[in-house]
Amino acid sequence: MQLRGSKQAAVAGGAVIAALALAACSSSSSSSSSSTPAASGASTPAAGATSSAAAASGTINASGSTFQTNFQQAAISGFKSVNSGITVNYGGGGSGAGRTALYAGTVLFAGSDSAIPASEQSKVPAGKTVLYFPVQIGPIALAYNLPGITGLKLDATTLAGIFQGTITTWNDPAIKALNPSLSLPSSSITLEVRADSSGTTANFSQYLVDAAGSAWKLKTASTITWPKTAHASTGGASVAAAIKSTTGSIGYVDFSTATAAGLSAASIKNSAGSYVAPSTAAATAAATHVTPKANLTFSTADEPGATSYPVTYQSWDLVYAKQANANDAAMLKAYIGYLLGPGQQLLSTLNLAALPPAIDSAAVAQLSQITS
Repeated sequence: MQLRGSKQAAVAGGAVIAALALAACSSSSSSSSSSTPAASGASTPAAGATSSAAAASGTINASGSTFQTNFQQAAISGFKSVNSGITVNYGGGGSGAGRTALYAGTVLFAGSDSAIPASEQSKVPAGKTVLYFPVQIGPIALAYNLPGITGLKLDATTLAGIFQGTITTWNDPAIKALNPSLSLPSSSITLEVRADSSGTTANFSQYLVDAAGSAWKLKTASTITWPKTAHASTGGASVAAAIKSTTGSIGYVDFSTATAAGLSAASIKNSAGSYVAPSTAAATAAATHVTPKANLTFSTADEPGATSYPVTYQSWDLVYAKQANANDAAMLKAYIGYLLGPGQQLLSTLNLAALPPAIDSAAVAQLSQITS
């Protein structure tokens, strides 16, 4: 099942055009990066746009969430075909690295799978306001490598034991109780986790806080002190590769990357008592229950509903409300507008889920807050 309505794209596109028309009325200033406030996927500039704005060009440098990498690569290609004057460069490196680059002013936006934590609030430059633009939703797969074993089922309490290192073998009674029909091996469990500051880690650990309660002792953060036996890798793709090459391993990785790597993923027991496998449809089902805060932050973890995948998460592009010049502001409006408009139609091909229409519309309306 896919949540990709032409009505949603049309609404988003129309709102983006309106927002960008306002941006086009601002005066341009000299900068190493100039811009064109082209509407999301529109073949012509917004009505009333100035000719100088329509002809401008420049470069957007961005980095952060590896969860966003596949989407950003696909969107950059599509955006370039309709906005040839703007070049977008997106580097992964993890949500923490992206936020650090934003604080330092070396990128125009940062991809992050979590809001700025309290410990980083002081790093935001004085006088700067960060806008959160949600761009995608997707499952975190609990990917495993057990040859001959399919249909593995796990719940939050058992996952807490596995990732804390208190459940250490595959035939542990807790795992066997959930999988009575499987011939689980007596071999040791190898944990594959993230070494870098990661939004995937933050969201997976937040799910365990919410769903496992007191059974989870390691709290939630972008970096976790994992058991000493865990093998840590930098980036989601590296975790997926480690799982694929290590028999007896299990790790958390975004479903898009896990699928691309050909990994098996466990079905996870949700709050309704159903075991649900990670999928675009199951992530969409979880997202339909979300009510975002005023700043458009929200969590899709452990949402209700019989068909909701419980380890679902989201990702934002973080942007300063006030940009150094009109060109940068216009470029950001054009590209983020594309992500919220035509870009949403790319997500299903990447095993990712589009934003619910109400959240997408709210994000589009927020584009007008990017100024210079």
